[in-house]
Amino acid sequence: MKSPLRVLQFITPAGFYGAERWVLALARNVDAEAVVCDLAVTREGPEQDLTLAEFYPTDQGQQIHYLEMSGRFDFRAIRQLCKVIRDRNIDVIHTHGYKSDIMGLIAARRSGIACISTPHGFPGNTGWKMGAFIRMGTHSLRYFDRVVPLSEELMSDVERFGVPLAKTCFVRNGVDLTEIDDALETREKARMSENSRTVGFIGQMIPRKGLADLLAIFDGLFRNDASLSLRLVGDGNQRAYLEDIASSLNSREAISFLGFRSDRLELLASMDVFVMTSSLEGIPRCLMEAMAVGVPVVAYDIPGVDQLVTHGETGMLAPLGDKVALQRCCQQVLEDQNLANTLAVNGRRLVEEKYSAARMAREYESLFNELVSGSGKSLAGSGQVS
Repeated sequence: MKSPLRVLQFITPAGFYGAERWVLALARNVDAEAVVCDLAVTREGPEQDLTLAEFYPTDQGQQIHYLEMSGRFDFRAIRQLCKVIRDRNIDVIHTHGYKSDIMGLIAARRSGIACISTPHGFPGNTGWKMGAFIRMGTHSLRYFDRVVPLSEELMSDVERFGVPLAKTCFVRNGVDLTEIDDALETREKARMSENSRTVGFIGQMIPRKGLADLLAIFDGLFRNDASLSLRLVGDGNQRAYLEDIASSLNSREAISFLGFRSDRLELLASMDVFVMTSSLEGIPRCLMEAMAVGVPVVAYDIPGVDQLVTHGETGMLAPLGDKVALQRCCQQVLEDQNLANTLAVNGRRLVEEKYSAARMAREYESLFNELVSGSGKSLAGSGQVS
């Protein structure tokens, strides 16, 4: 019997958001008889959220490896990473994010194995120190054996960063429908227990998410219907700022900041409309999850989001920054149950057909095998990091 391929997923967790949930979805959906997916995470301090490691499956031979770091940029973790690769006979390292890209590439070259990066997005408006590391990370992508962005927009970004076209390929993002369907069982019960209709958002509270716009839009909706509530699930460096804004609004008593929640899918299932006010995304996982659960979605029309939402069919779109138009879209969904039902059914169908994690996992399994057999082995170790 053929031995399974050994892949090391490597990420420096910043919470339990899109990238971390993506890694978990892939691990849950690969064929465990064909691929053993270990996880390596950095441990950078007592405040770091390592929820991903808590949920990561270890029931079929997978292992979790903690790389100790003193601070955010401790490259001694590379030595630890090389030891994991050696001890576990890793064939491919798969990285997620600029820090893991830099360290993972160096470890792969030192160990003589293939390396893949999946960019989940590229932050903007950072300080000089973080900006320098991000530039190092984007530069390092040129030397990977494969770079596999999650969206066409990110494909354009990596081309702009100088990654050779021959090294890039596109695997469409996907969500774990088995996890989603478990949450669906609680949906009707959750809805029956609610006395008001809920507008919601799940994700990071960071500038590019545009959540100040969402607060303003909700305040306008609340003026027309005081039975509405807004639930914001997640955390981030803008939370205190957003809470200050919310405290000054007429709708402040109807707004809840719930922080990180392990029952996010159950909370999502109880929402009447999911609203995304981001200015920059890949193909957003939280939007796919909302559609998979059957919650109508409303969003700004930006690259990535437009891969999921066709206006009036799988969701509602408004021009970026047009709060009046976005509020009008929310109002339509809340007031027209037939429209809401149509968007929900079409959204779920789209995710089932194009964005399942099971389909995504099969494509990655093929890619891992391609790199390790023949053409992949010739790639490993061929690049020189400058």
